[in-house]
Amino acid sequence: MKNKNNKFKEKMLKTIEGYKSLKEEDKNCLHIYYGYGKGKTTSAVGLIIRALGAGRKVVMIQFDKGYDGENEHYNERKILRFLKEKGYEVEIFSFGCERMNNDGTFRFKNEQGDFEESAKALKIAEEKILKGNQDLLVLDEILAAAAYNLIKKDDVLKLIDLFKKNKKYELVMTGHKIWDELENEADLITEMRKVKHYFDKGIPSREGIEF
Repeated sequence: MKNKNNKFKEKMLKTIEGYKSLKEEDKNCLHIYYGYGKGKTTSAVGLIIRALGAGRKVVMIQFDKGYDGENEHYNERKILRFLKEKGYEVEIFSFGCERMNNDGTFRFKNEQGDFEESAKALKIAEEKILKGNQDLLVLDEILAAAAYNLIKKDDVLKLIDLFKKNKKYELVMTGHKIWDELENEADLITEMRKVKHYFDKGIPSREGIEF
């Protein structure tokens, strides 16, 4: 047991020393949270809270999760706006057309406005990657936007290329699917894999839990 602990300690010391020797831009990483299980945006928001608690600047850009200033469907944005009012440095950019129908059903089919909103999100993402002074940049549902053809996979890869030329912050991407080129570019990939979900028992999305 003692030898095992010593080896672990040695490994940790080597890791710490190796990290210290890296260039500053090489210390920042690309995170990907993906899959069909619950928890992708939840994890990203958790990381945002942690970064804000450490006094860091955060930008979150959301794809296909619009907000018209009145009908708020995502309660995490309420608390992030509250933190901003209290002096924490967080910016939220939410793009997307309303997908909730008046009868409570969800609109799945893409319309022209959805493509236009996604193009706006891409533009802001590029601006923040090139010129932003954030410590953490979260591109929420960008991979879902690519999976459902609101943007192209090449659009995502181009943003990553820009990030690698200006790695002054941590970058997070979320969504349902990844592909080989994206997997090769990432430093961290966490898959949210559905093992069991209460939705299958007829329990719908609930305020404060899913949104």
